[in-house]
Amino acid sequence: MEVTEKKGWSPYWAGAFGGVLSILSVWVAGKYFGASTTFVRSAGMIENVIGPERVAKTSYFLKEIPGIDWQWMFVVGIFIGSLISSATSGTLSWKGVPDMWEKRFGPNKFKRGTVAFLGGVIAMFGARLADG
Repeated sequence: MEVTEKKGWSPYWAGAFGGVLSILSVWVAGKYFGASTTFVRSAGMIENVIGPERVAKTSYFLKEIPGIDWQWMFVVGIFIGSLISSATSGTLSWKGVPDMWEKRFGPNKFKRGTVAFLGGVIAMFGARLADG
Protein backbone atom coordinates (compact mmCIF):
# COMPACT_ATOMS: atom_id res chain seq x y z
CA MET A 1 0.00 0.00 0.00
CA GLU A 2 1.42 3.35 -1.03
CA VAL A 3 1.12 6.30 1.33
CA THR A 4 0.58 9.67 -0.31
CA GLU A 5 1.55 12.85 1.44
CA LYS A 6 -1.17 15.47 1.81
CA LYS A 7 0.03 18.72 0.36
CA GLY A 8 -1.27 22.11 1.44
CA TRP A 9 -1.13 25.40 -0.34
CA SER A 10 2.24 26.96 -0.99
CA PRO A 11 3.08 29.35 1.86
CA TYR A 12 4.87 31.58 -0.65
CA TRP A 13 1.79 32.04 -2.82
CA ALA A 14 -0.47 32.43 0.21
CA GLY A 15 1.89 35.07 1.67
CA ALA A 16 2.09 36.89 -1.65
CA PHE A 17 -1.70 36.95 -2.03
CA GLY A 18 -2.04 38.10 1.60
CA GLY A 19 0.42 40.93 0.97
CA VAL A 20 -1.39 42.05 -2.18
CA LEU A 21 -4.71 41.90 -0.32
CA SER A 22 -3.25 43.98 2.54
CA ILE A 23 -2.01 46.63 0.10
CA LEU A 24 -5.37 46.70 -1.68
CA SER A 25 -7.16 47.04 1.67
CA VAL A 26 -5.18 50.16 2.56
CA TRP A 27 -5.34 51.56 -0.96
CA VAL A 28 -9.07 51.00 -1.55
CA ALA A 29 -10.60 51.22 1.94
CA GLY A 30 -7.89 53.07 3.87
CA LYS A 31 -7.99 50.35 6.55
CA TYR A 32 -5.36 47.93 7.84
CA PHE A 33 -5.99 44.28 8.59
CA GLY A 34 -6.53 43.45 12.24
CA ALA A 35 -8.20 40.92 14.45
CA SER A 36 -7.61 41.76 18.11
CA THR A 37 -10.12 44.64 18.14
CA THR A 38 -12.73 42.25 16.77
CA PHE A 39 -12.48 40.08 19.87
CA VAL A 40 -12.98 43.11 22.12
CA ARG A 41 -15.95 44.27 20.05
CA SER A 42 -17.44 40.75 20.09
CA ALA A 43 -17.20 40.71 23.88
CA GLY A 44 -18.86 44.13 23.88
CA MET A 45 -21.69 42.86 21.63
CA ILE A 46 -22.30 39.92 23.97
CA GLU A 47 -22.21 42.21 27.00
CA ASN A 48 -24.56 44.63 25.23
CA VAL A 49 -27.16 41.84 25.06
CA ILE A 50 -26.69 40.85 28.71
CA GLY A 51 -26.28 44.29 30.29
CA PRO A 52 -26.49 47.23 27.86
CA GLU A 53 -26.18 49.78 30.66
CA ARG A 54 -22.65 48.52 31.43
CA VAL A 55 -21.51 48.87 27.81
CA ALA A 56 -22.87 52.42 27.66
CA LYS A 57 -20.70 53.33 30.70
CA THR A 58 -17.50 51.66 29.45
CA SER A 59 -15.03 54.31 28.30
CA TYR A 60 -13.75 52.10 25.47
CA PHE A 61 -17.23 51.90 23.93
CA LEU A 62 -18.19 55.54 24.43
CA LYS A 63 -16.81 56.30 20.95
CA GLU A 64 -19.08 53.74 19.29
CA ILE A 65 -21.35 50.94 20.41
CA PRO A 66 -19.83 47.62 19.34
CA GLY A 67 -21.38 46.02 16.28
CA ILE A 68 -20.66 43.98 13.19
CA ASP A 69 -18.34 45.87 10.85
CA TRP A 70 -15.88 45.08 8.05
CA GLN A 71 -13.20 43.92 10.50
CA TRP A 72 -15.60 41.50 12.23
CA MET A 73 -16.54 40.09 8.82
CA PHE A 74 -12.82 39.83 7.98
CA VAL A 75 -12.25 37.57 11.00
CA VAL A 76 -15.27 35.43 10.02
CA GLY A 77 -13.77 35.27 6.51
CA ILE A 78 -10.47 34.02 7.95
CA PHE A 79 -12.33 31.14 9.60
CA ILE A 80 -14.32 30.29 6.46
CA GLY A 81 -11.24 30.67 4.24
CA SER A 82 -9.22 28.33 6.44
CA LEU A 83 -11.97 25.72 6.23
CA ILE A 84 -12.06 26.02 2.44
CA SER A 85 -8.26 25.87 2.27
CA SER A 86 -7.98 22.75 4.39
CA ALA A 87 -10.88 21.05 2.59
CA THR A 88 -9.46 21.72 -0.88
CA SER A 89 -5.96 20.65 0.13
CA GLY A 90 -7.20 17.42 1.70
CA THR A 91 -5.86 18.29 5.17
CA LEU A 92 -9.19 18.93 6.92
CA SER A 93 -9.55 16.93 10.13
CA TRP A 94 -11.73 17.44 13.16
CA LYS A 95 -9.64 17.06 16.31
CA GLY A 96 -10.30 18.34 19.78
CA VAL A 97 -6.61 18.59 20.64
CA PRO A 98 -3.60 18.45 18.31
CA ASP A 99 -1.21 15.54 18.95
CA MET A 100 1.59 17.95 19.83
CA TRP A 101 -0.47 19.47 22.68
CA GLU A 102 -1.49 16.10 24.04
CA LYS A 103 2.13 14.94 23.99
CA ARG A 104 3.36 18.09 25.70
CA PHE A 105 0.66 18.53 28.36
CA GLY A 106 -0.74 15.03 28.71
CA PRO A 107 -4.33 13.80 28.79
CA ASN A 108 -5.45 16.24 31.52
CA LYS A 109 -8.02 18.50 29.82
CA PHE A 110 -7.98 21.04 32.65
CA LYS A 111 -4.21 21.51 32.38
CA ARG A 112 -4.32 21.89 28.59
CA GLY A 113 -7.26 24.28 28.81
CA THR A 114 -5.55 26.39 31.46
CA VAL A 115 -2.35 26.68 29.43
CA ALA A 116 -4.31 27.53 26.25
CA PHE A 117 -6.38 30.14 28.10
CA LEU A 118 -3.34 31.79 29.68
CA GLY A 119 -1.56 31.84 26.31
CA GLY A 120 -4.59 33.55 24.77
CA VAL A 121 -4.73 36.11 27.58
CA ILE A 122 -1.05 36.94 27.13
CA ALA A 123 -1.41 37.22 23.34
CA MET A 124 -4.49 39.46 23.58
CA PHE A 125 -2.86 41.62 26.28
CA GLY A 126 0.16 42.14 24.02
CA ALA A 127 -2.01 42.90 21.01
CA ARG A 128 -4.15 45.40 22.92
CA LEU A 129 -1.07 46.95 24.54
CA ALA A 130 0.31 47.55 21.06
CA ASP A 131 -3.02 49.18 20.13
CA GLY A 132 -3.84 46.27 17.84
